[in-house]
Amino acid sequence: MSAYWIALYREISDPAKVAAYAEIAGPAIKAGGGRFVVRGLPEQVYEAGVTERCVVIEFDSVEAARATHDSDEYARALEALGDGAVRDMRIAPGTDY
Repeated sequence: MSAYWIALYREISDPAKVAAYAEIAGPAIKAGGGRFVVRGLPEQVYEAGVTERCVVIEFDSVEAARATHDSDEYARALEALGDGAVRDMRIAPGTDY
């Protein structure tokens, strides 16, 4: 079953670090089988939603998403990001309905 890596950027304190992270993270995520579905600011928010950067990446499985996150390549991306942003990141399984 597919899985989704969801990252919400609560605060960006250093856009240069975020850009450096993205340059490394994109290829690492694609190498792990990730497919970017959403990448940017929302066009509309409702209820308790806030206008913040959001990223949704589809993987073939939770295991593939987890392995990508825990890979050495992605660790380098996180090192580049450092304290440049506060993110809420999660991996959630897809559904069949």
